[in-house]
Amino acid sequence: MRFALRALFLAALLPSICAPALNALDSEGPTFHESSQPGLETALLPTLFASSHAANLLVLRNGDVLCFWFSGTWEGDSDVGIVVSRLPRGTSTWEKPILIDQQPGKSYQNPVPFQAPDGRIWLFHTSQSAGKGQADAQVLRVWSDDDGHTWSKPEVLFAAPGSYTRQPVVIMDDGAWLLPMYYTPSAGITNGATSNYSVTEISHDSGKTWRECRIPESNGLVQPSVVKVGKSAYVAFFRSRYADWVYRSTSSDGCHWAPPKPTALPNNNASIQVTRLRDGRLAIAFNNSSAGVYDHKPHTGPRVPLSVALSADNGEHWTSVRDLDRGDGAASADQHFPKRSAREEFSYPSILQLPDGKILVAYTWRREAIKAAMFSEAWVSQGNTTGQFKPSRR
Repeated sequence: MRFALRALFLAALLPSICAPALNALDSEGPTFHESSQPGLETALLPTLFASSHAANLLVLRNGDVLCFWFSGTWEGDSDVGIVVSRLPRGTSTWEKPILIDQQPGKSYQNPVPFQAPDGRIWLFHTSQSAGKGQADAQVLRVWSDDDGHTWSKPEVLFAAPGSYTRQPVVIMDDGAWLLPMYYTPSAGITNGATSNYSVTEISHDSGKTWRECRIPESNGLVQPSVVKVGKSAYVAFFRSRYADWVYRSTSSDGCHWAPPKPTALPNNNASIQVTRLRDGRLAIAFNNSSAGVYDHKPHTGPRVPLSVALSADNGEHWTSVRDLDRGDGAASADQHFPKRSAREEFSYPSILQLPDGKILVAYTWRREAIKAAMFSEAWVSQGNTTGQFKPSRR
C-alpha cells in the first residue's frame, strides 16, 4: 500500500534560541532564515499532527534532504505514524510532510532512514501496541525506489519483543550494513531500564539476513550511535538510562565491542547522535545536562539545553561546545515531562554534514514540531554553553 497523504501547512515563527516562544507555530513558515545568533540559520518544519518527535535526517544522492519523524496524538498512542518532509536541493524551504506508515492500534516510532548503494531508500522503524509500552515492540521496514515519494507496505524485520531502533546505518569496510539497535524487554523506565541493552545488527547481503552482536556490559545503555573512524575502527556512543553520562565503546569489526565507559559529557536519559565530519573530527548533538544523581539507578533529567560539541580524538575529549536551544531556563526537571505539547523540551537530535560543509541538526521542539538548525563547524568553536559540561581548550 502506498501513501500519498499530504500535510496541512502551518506557518511558524522561530524564536530566539535563548528565549521562550510559545506561539511560534502560529506565525512563520518552514524556511531557513538567520536567527538572532549570527551564523545560525533555523526553520520549523511543517506538521501533520498534534505532536512530533524523534527526527532522523538523510541526504539523498540527488542532493535532496529528507527528515523523518513520528507524529500523532502523543508518543505511544494509537495511529502514531511515520512522516517525512523534504528539503529539495538548492532550496531553503521544507515541503509539507507526507505520511509513510501508520496502523490503528499501533504506535510507530523512531524512524531510521538509509539509502543503499543501489539507490533504494530503506526506512526502519519500531511498532508497538498502543498504550502498552515498548516491551512488545518490533522493528519494521519499508522502502522507496523513487527518492522517497512513495513507499512499500511494511514488513517485520526484527520480531523479538522489545526490539528498538534509533540510530543510522553505518557502511562497513567490506560494504556490509551495520544497524545499531537496542532491546527494551521490560516495561517502564524505573523498573525495566536495567534490562535494556544494546546490540549491532550486521548484514552482508543487503539486508536479507542479519547477524546480531551484543555489546557487553551495556545494560541500561541504549540507542548506540556508531561512527566509522578509520579502517577497522568504530566508535559507539550511548544514551544512559541512569541519566549520568554519555558512554563510549570501541570496536575493530563492528561486532566485538569493548565494555562502554563514561565520557565527560553528561546525559539526561535522552537520545544523542554523533557524526564524523570530513576533516575527521566528531560532532555530537546532545542535551548538556544530567539528573545530577549518580547512584547507578534509573533517572531522568531536563531536556535542555540542546548543544553541539566537537572532538578531534574520536570522542575521548571534547574541546568545543555551543548551545542550539536553551529554552526559557526556568522549568524544573519535573516540568520537562508532562504529557503535553509546549513543554520545555529540545531533544532527540539528528546531526549530519551537508555536501557544502554546513552542519545540519534536526530535533524535537517542545513536542510540537521538528526544528532544523544549520551552521558551520567554526560556529560551534566560537560559542559557549549554559549546560553542565564546560570544555577545556586543548
